[in-house]
Amino acid sequence: MDWKKEFKSWGIILAVFALLYFTGLITPIVGGLQSVMLSTGLLKPNVLLENKEHQNFDYRGRLTDMEGNVVDLKDFKGKTLFINLWATWCPPCRAEMPHIAELYKKVNHKEDIAFLMIALDDDFQKSKNFLAKKTWKFPVYHASHGLNGSLQSQSIPTTLVVNPAGEIVFYHEGMSNFNTKDFEEFLLNQSNL
Repeated sequence: MDWKKEFKSWGIILAVFALLYFTGLITPIVGGLQSVMLSTGLLKPNVLLENKEHQNFDYRGRLTDMEGNVVDLKDFKGKTLFINLWATWCPPCRAEMPHIAELYKKVNHKEDIAFLMIALDDDFQKSKNFLAKKTWKFPVYHASHGLNGSLQSQSIPTTLVVNPAGEIVFYHEGMSNFNTKDFEEFLLNQSNL
């Protein structure tokens, strides 16, 4: 084995990764690859609650919308809520967003279903700049006023669904493809209960 060739090969690989990292291209590339993986259908959300089962959602708290308006969580009482916690620096968050956008297109005609895409970037402008390059139409808010206990999680992305009675009926940490027929029916059924 020629150690010089091996060393050179590893040097090239490390140089490519360093270039991607320092130019900021690593996040969109990894996010894009993960989104393609989600499109295969191999990762689907489990609609059985594993965490925060049957807990009441805490409607205390406020968010900031894209126009800078403060929105109270209590304004969403009585609706089915699809809530997603995300950040621009999170490749798995980016990976699932196109699929969430497709789900939103399918159910946004229902007045009793609300989407809250909650950005966790320190600077909301980073989130706005990222979204300005996309065609997604779902509502985006910023956690500029902090997160209550119901929205605390160990990792992002985190997605939860709250039924109109205020009960958390779905909780998932990690990326998933929510644009499936099963999940769409699950979401629509929550608003019909």
